[in-house]
Amino acid sequence: MSTGRVRTKKKSSSLDQSPDNLPLRSSGRQVKKKAAEAAEDDDDASEKKYRKCEKAGCTATCPVCFASAAERCAKNGYTSRWYHLSCGEHFCNECFDHYYRSHKDGYEKYTAWKRIWTSNGKSEPSPKAFMADQQLPYWVQCTKPECGKWRQLTKEIQLTSQIAKTYRCGMKLNNSTKIEGSDQCSMPEDLRVAEVSDHWWYSMLILPPLLKDSVAAPLLSAYYPDCVGMSPSCTSTNRLLGESNAVKVEHIKSAPNVAGMNRYFQPFYQPNECGKALCVRPDVMELDELYEFPEYSRDPTMYLALRNLILSLWYTNCKEALTPHKCTHRIIVRGLVRIRCVQEMERILYFMARKGLINTGILSVSPDQHLLPKEYHNKSVIIVGAGPAGLAAARQLHNFGIKLGIKMHKLGERCDLIQEGGRITDPTIDKRMDFHFNAILDVVSEWRKDKTQHQDVPLGEKIQEIYKAFIQESGIQFSDLEEKVLQFHLSNLEYACGSDLHQVSARSWDHNEFFAQFAGDHTLLTPGYSTIIDKLAEGVDIRLKLPVHSIDYSGEEVQVTTADGTVWTAQKVLVTVPLALLQKNAIQFNPPLPERKMKAINSLGAGVIEKVALQFPYRFWDSKIQGADFFGHVPPSSSKRGLFSVFYDMDPQGKYSVLMSVVTGDAVTTIKNLDDKQVLQLCMTVLRELFKEQEVPDPVKYFVTRWNKDPWIQMAYSFVKTGGSGEAYDVIAEDIQGTIFFAGEATNRHFPQTVTGAYLSGVREASKIAAF
Repeated sequence: MSTGRVRTKKKSSSLDQSPDNLPLRSSGRQVKKKAAEAAEDDDDASEKKYRKCEKAGCTATCPVCFASAAERCAKNGYTSRWYHLSCGEHFCNECFDHYYRSHKDGYEKYTAWKRIWTSNGKSEPSPKAFMADQQLPYWVQCTKPECGKWRQLTKEIQLTSQIAKTYRCGMKLNNSTKIEGSDQCSMPEDLRVAEVSDHWWYSMLILPPLLKDSVAAPLLSAYYPDCVGMSPSCTSTNRLLGESNAVKVEHIKSAPNVAGMNRYFQPFYQPNECGKALCVRPDVMELDELYEFPEYSRDPTMYLALRNLILSLWYTNCKEALTPHKCTHRIIVRGLVRIRCVQEMERILYFMARKGLINTGILSVSPDQHLLPKEYHNKSVIIVGAGPAGLAAARQLHNFGIKLGIKMHKLGERCDLIQEGGRITDPTIDKRMDFHFNAILDVVSEWRKDKTQHQDVPLGEKIQEIYKAFIQESGIQFSDLEEKVLQFHLSNLEYACGSDLHQVSARSWDHNEFFAQFAGDHTLLTPGYSTIIDKLAEGVDIRLKLPVHSIDYSGEEVQVTTADGTVWTAQKVLVTVPLALLQKNAIQFNPPLPERKMKAINSLGAGVIEKVALQFPYRFWDSKIQGADFFGHVPPSSSKRGLFSVFYDMDPQGKYSVLMSVVTGDAVTTIKNLDDKQVLQLCMTVLRELFKEQEVPDPVKYFVTRWNKDPWIQMAYSFVKTGGSGEAYDVIAEDIQGTIFFAGEATNRHFPQTVTGAYLSGVREASKIAAF
């Protein structure tokens, strides 16, 4: 019986030839049989001239092999099997064999790539992955404004950011010159390009794109590259020689050092890292991202690759607006999918800008430049309040196109506690009492685990109860000085809460600590917050001395009436006034605010602290505190707790000699009815007690805050009152009918009581307003 191979071989000639070119004799039966076989083979050849892609839904009726690697490559002809990478990108069975079969010439190249892939990556190093990563041709877009057509590069050309940034149709890439002759831009674009934009095209993509030489690579060296959208075959993602897969996610736990980037100013979590504010998981989509881009829920690789690239570019240079144009040439990936990546990158960048993840802060944008496309510009917004929250939202919306260089000093940890009389407290006493103070708070944390809001008690009362129980059970007797040092730590807690501890919830006093907080050093903004505030206000239409009396959102447009009777109208209104003003109904809403929101507003406390700043002719404190950035005042009794408990050196460079101190807790009531001179005298009395061994000069200037009495503030920052919960912050932040929005530190559950929290709430609401 003849084998298929023998039959194929015989088919190459219709008649066997003798050496002298004469036909050989054969029987009639043999001649008839051969004639029948030849006719049958001719019929099969006509049927098998073309073979469709077997991938269900693929539109390629006559696939073409992009690889052209095997000597017998099918090109656009017949092959026993087509391997599908995308609609428009296939390779033939002959080219598959060329790399996959051990006796073929391409096998060594495939196995070398496979070794690199398996040592760096986590996904399977399949032949399809090899073809997508190494053999697919690159596509590049003409940078000529009037052209913009996509062109396929020849197989041997390696795309770089520089080529992508400067490419023009017909450019010879070996010497970066343009082909002479006819205008190459007039040549038609490949028909496959138009298909890439369709949703079904992405659904037919076999493998997600993995970027090469991504700028995110140095920041993500602790992750498997293919888990964060990068190719494991690139040198930028190579791991250290000999490092095992088991330790890939373990070998870097701290933030990587990247040139030009503060190691605390990082966009990504490192593996096994504790919660850190304003960071994202580079290998997981956040909930709001899944909501905005549900098409990536099954396989988020493309989204993660582009999002991580965009974030890395922004964090590398956050002084300039990041635009799609600045990102496009950084996307290096083989195949038609690069076109899709460029298109999706623009969507993702606008989403991230809207969310305040990029293109935020005191970024200056020229009047003719906007950070969001035109469809976002047809809104009008009125912002009530021009504090950090209002200005942050205004700056963000202004940069979106909707109508409407800072020095820092790292603070040291040392804080000497000075007693009245001038003696510096033994650090071991401070350390011991700090331990007991934190132990009391730990007991509070244990107590509240199974407590409901109805079982809540005042924090001050619970601390006192635990303290008494500890003294009775342990038999320990603290000295008079130790008791005073404990009072100092309690005054610091009152500073953090912004209130007397007998008003604060024992159950929820530190509710925000359950969320990721900021990492890094404590720093002092030496020029003052006005540096940021003034920059945020630049170019924003701000109307001063126009107190808002009422907000009517009962009609199609919102009407805002100011105290002088003027009525302003807009589609949206953002309210950023302090919590105390909402509690006192300083603004009348029509319809009234929902009962749920009012209940949340009243469940929080409007905390009050005051500050005193003093400028002296010289730095009299230097010799005693020896370079520390602040020093503490041990109160002589519990009744004087919180009265100038800490003094901060506000000018560590020594140019202006300024000290600032705070008044907290019950001490706020002590100074409430005193005039500024009397408050100054109290403060100077304390300073002269702390520095009794030397002369303390009178200040040349001083300033006393009066936030409690300021009619447009009436508070410092919020806290959770007894019986309340942190959920109130979220409720206050809820918008009403997509028309009235709220921002401010009392709407930020993660970062309340801070300027940062107020600022971020403004960015948050700008994002929401832009999305509606």
